[in-house]
Amino acid sequence: MKLLLDSTRCQGYGLCQEPAPDLIELDEFGYANIVARDVPPGDEEAARAAVEACPNSALRLEK
Repeated sequence: MKLLLDSTRCQGYGLCQEPAPDLIELDEFGYANIVARDVPPGDEEAARAAVEACPNSALRLEK
């Protein structure tokens, strides 16, 4: 699975990082940066939670 970010939709809330700190880091303004684009098998649940936490649907998972 791949975790993808549409940076044009990210509003810098930072809600996505809490469930997936190993996959997403925030810049100095709270905008998401994908650390691990390829989601390791053990982090799939965290990646799904991060996608669900984003109020602007800036994140998505792809196979």
